[in-house]
Amino acid sequence: MTNPSRRFYSVIPAGGIGSRLWPLSRADAPKFLHDLTGSGVTLLRATWDRLAPVAGDDRIMVVTGRAHRAAVEAQLPEISDANIVLEADPRDSSVAICLAAAILERREPDVIVGSFAADHVIRGDRLFRSAVQQAVLAAEAGYITTIGIRPTEPAIGFGYIKAGAPLAIDETEGVLTVDSFVEKPDLERAKSYVDDGGYLWNAGMFISRADILLEELASNEPELHATIVELAAAWDDPATRGPAVDRLWPTLKKIAIDYSVAEPSAAKGRMAVVPGHFGWDDVGDFASLAKLNSNGRTGDLAILGENARVLADASSGIVVANSDRIVSLIGVKDIVVVDTPDALLVTTSENAQRVKGVVDALKISGRDDVL
Repeated sequence: MTNPSRRFYSVIPAGGIGSRLWPLSRADAPKFLHDLTGSGVTLLRATWDRLAPVAGDDRIMVVTGRAHRAAVEAQLPEISDANIVLEADPRDSSVAICLAAAILERREPDVIVGSFAADHVIRGDRLFRSAVQQAVLAAEAGYITTIGIRPTEPAIGFGYIKAGAPLAIDETEGVLTVDSFVEKPDLERAKSYVDDGGYLWNAGMFISRADILLEELASNEPELHATIVELAAAWDDPATRGPAVDRLWPTLKKIAIDYSVAEPSAAKGRMAVVPGHFGWDDVGDFASLAKLNSNGRTGDLAILGENARVLADASSGIVVANSDRIVSLIGVKDIVVVDTPDALLVTTSENAQRVKGVVDALKISGRDDVL
């Protein structure tokens, strides 16, 4: 077997505003550009640092919005111009991942691509690298492979992967077939998944030969595939890229890769999964951010902000302080306070998922100045 790691190219989709983390996360400063763990580096930079030992600095592509180019280049000075793919506007994960794959396949016909979100927190880099290496071996054998996370609780905010039998391929010990993908469950169903032991959280990581990924997209979404391939053909020539984007980008269908590739591939027996044993969090809302920054101790108060001025007595939850004000908390439990110069959010951990509704209401009311 050839060394598949030499064929491996990492892709980092860096899009979305993280609306459940408003007003910290904004359109011009989405969550992947923030340090949400107190580590001193942003989520994007941490993702790059995690992937560089696997792929190499010269084999990481970032797909992001035009408005974020300067920030991405500032945080990732190693990245080459050819490895920044700028989206005219967000078109969901199928376009972000499959366009990157199509561009890379034109450059390297035998390339294996791996997609890893820019805004997830992972702890246990050695275990992560081991999982990626196993996934690359499965991808080299022709499987579209994902990395599933062992559930630590019956979470209802994630989709699940129903794992099947072990993959009958040399050197892929522990890699399993995928029986199906399951949508976000209610609490009782989530408990049954955890008790079953055969379900994994869907963390949205996909590793595949580029030609196999695009073949599956063509089978399920032929029009989208044709447009992506046409865009990729024009991408590396500055004279043709702009006109192609202007003409074709508005026609691109918005669809998640779970629906365009993963679920149909699983039904055909073409999906594999590597159970990941590393710590993982998608930092989807302030409740998960509070838990992440208090090491899971719900009675603690997590405080974020470079110059946060917080006084607290008998309080728990999270305070994100990005203004000059002093924030005082007395006797409040599971509180969420996000203080920025132009917007203040106060809620509870239990209602953290509802923050997206505030963002939607602000859009409807035309208050784009705070989005």
